[in-house]
Amino acid sequence: MAGDLIDIATARERVLEHVRPLGAEEVALGEALGRVLAEDVSAEEDLPPFDSSAMDGYAVIAGPAAELDVVDESRAGHPAQRALASGQAIAISTGALIPEGADAVVPVERVQASNGRVSVPDTAAGANLRRAGDDVRRGEAVLRAGSVLGPAELAVAAALGHSALPVGRRPRVVVLATGDELVPPGEPLGAGQIRNSNTIGLAAQARQVGAEVVGNEIVRDNLESTKAALSEALERADVVCVSGGVSVGPHDHVKPALAELGVREVFWRVALKPGKPTWFGARDGKLVFGLPGNPVSAMVTFHLFARPALRALAGAQPDDTSGTAVLDEPLPRNAGRDEVVRCRVRAADDGWHVSPTRDDQSSHVLTSMLAAEAFAIIRAGEGSVAAGERVPIELIR
Repeated sequence: MAGDLIDIATARERVLEHVRPLGAEEVALGEALGRVLAEDVSAEEDLPPFDSSAMDGYAVIAGPAAELDVVDESRAGHPAQRALASGQAIAISTGALIPEGADAVVPVERVQASNGRVSVPDTAAGANLRRAGDDVRRGEAVLRAGSVLGPAELAVAAALGHSALPVGRRPRVVVLATGDELVPPGEPLGAGQIRNSNTIGLAAQARQVGAEVVGNEIVRDNLESTKAALSEALERADVVCVSGGVSVGPHDHVKPALAELGVREVFWRVALKPGKPTWFGARDGKLVFGLPGNPVSAMVTFHLFARPALRALAGAQPDDTSGTAVLDEPLPRNAGRDEVVRCRVRAADDGWHVSPTRDDQSSHVLTSMLAAEAFAIIRAGEGSVAAGERVPIELIR
């Protein structure tokens, strides 16, 4: 079927069939943000680790209203030095260890204090206490393998005493852009030249999903340069993304170069607008994405196909970014291909709503990506999709 148009879902499936997670490494907690947890993490101790006070006040023995002698203080990190006996109270701070013998805390605003004594109201056992293990019990699985480590996950790991975590290795990515017309940003343009934006945008997308970009360069339009750049990229990277040069014109050298390098074609051309000439292949566990040269096409196809592969290589669980939304404006259908429309998203009582970022959604209009929060998938067909209809979406994040 190489050369036949396939749909988006089939293309994704074929990509993921070739993904094998890269293995794990241990990193310090401070370096783990955004990494993918490689193993379940269970609590080796209760959280909180001891019974503590939920507020500032006095630790007491539960019972009727009484006047009590204040005999000690329990502060956070400085427990009381004595046990509590009948007729006594111990001043206590929020988070401090409950003294031995106490079974309740009376908030400071509910007592009257004078000359080393406090008057307390009726108090029930357990009042204003935080019990050991209220949050997590020892042995309980807290973080699951495949989870992306965000601030909350790192805080929980720290609270449980972990200074390092096992995480999936970050995929190494080389990004290439082909074209004699390409000029790096900051350099003057000659006749017929354009500035290279594809390697900048694609590298940023790769980093955003947690990959390590180990190469980023422009490749000139001849077979020797293309083959040399791809050969080096395959040696350095787990994933190679090359934009442009994947069609069948006289100056499109990516496919023949990859064939000479032993990269097996898995598919070429997807029933997708923009992004029809997307190419994907593999060699010895290395993945190669041949993405279209138009800037929007490159970014869209990276998100749809390369991004899931990079997440899976790092050991992440499948994305939950797909859903549906109400279309706020009518949009025409393409007769032969599903179309990806760059959209803003707003929340309403009936769920997500989407509207195009701009009217011109051509693949060369890079500014249509600005402020895009989702891709609306307009299914192939005749006519148009009316405003108010639900359409599939892919959240961009």
